[in-house]
Amino acid sequence: MLSEWLDQGLEGRSPSSREGRIPGGRYRLVAPGVLELLPETTGAEARAGVLSVGIHGNETAPIELLGEVLARLEAGLLHLGAPLLVMLGNPEAIRRGQRYVDTNLNRLFRRDLEETGDEADRARALMAEVDAFYGRHPGLPPLHYDLHTAIRDSRFPRFVVEPFGETPTPQEQWRWMAAADIQAVLHQHRHSWTFSHYSKHYHGAASFTLELGRALPFGHNDLAPLAPMGCLLEALVEGRAPATGDPADMAFFRAEHELMRRDPDFRLCFPDDTPNFTEFGPGTRLAEDASAGAFDVGETPLSVVFPNADVEIGARAALLVVPSPPPA
Repeated sequence: MLSEWLDQGLEGRSPSSREGRIPGGRYRLVAPGVLELLPETTGAEARAGVLSVGIHGNETAPIELLGEVLARLEAGLLHLGAPLLVMLGNPEAIRRGQRYVDTNLNRLFRRDLEETGDEADRARALMAEVDAFYGRHPGLPPLHYDLHTAIRDSRFPRFVVEPFGETPTPQEQWRWMAAADIQAVLHQHRHSWTFSHYSKHYHGAASFTLELGRALPFGHNDLAPLAPMGCLLEALVEGRAPATGDPADMAFFRAEHELMRRDPDFRLCFPDDTPNFTEFGPGTRLAEDASAGAFDVGETPLSVVFPNADVEIGARAALLVVPSPPPA
């Protein structure tokens, strides 16, 4: 049933059953594209975990990875030991194979949202389900992994973005990420209103946006490099302690500046296929905007992450980062 839930959600079909038994507990469909897993017994290391995929509809590898984990649970190869909320972020965009339908869903997760439209409505629905889920499990540490892939190559193919927030990230998370073969960590410098930021900002969750390789169509993903991440997800499902690694094996960065598109006449001054974390030296021109003017690198070299000149007016066209020491 769990693997069918993914297929039905992607195809827009109604499920044959809205609740049932699974090894170690039960499942229930709480809303379209939203599945809750409830254990009979909570494991000693259990978190109240949100696992979201498909916030951008063309990022398919995390959907396939999560589908494999759910299939192993349903087959009895895993035993449920933690409450989990599993979410298909933007089913219509997934069905179309597009990043989004009308606007970027991953910039709409704020409680004072004023935007209208299908993606805004979806953001409100997802926020409401996350609020309710954490409210049902107040005794467990909240956690949220929002799984993505990037639209371009990267010096570090597997990296995580730590949202800005007052709640410090538990040190165990860095050890878990190192064991899951995450190669780099990017600390955000201000509120960004992504889905992972929502859970950290409003619920104090240990929360990340995880970038797990390059965005490819269904059936074209090589999941082998994601096997360590799959092991982490399986540990969360079972409510047991995940494997740990040395955080010093990861590269750490912090956001220094955002390049914003202010005018239709805007361009980035480097090739479209520039990999994430490419470094530019002092004096390098990175962008030209008819309203905001040009942006040149100052005295400190900057690396570019998430460059995209085709964003909407007023949106971020690139994030500029600098190396940062590992958390103490």
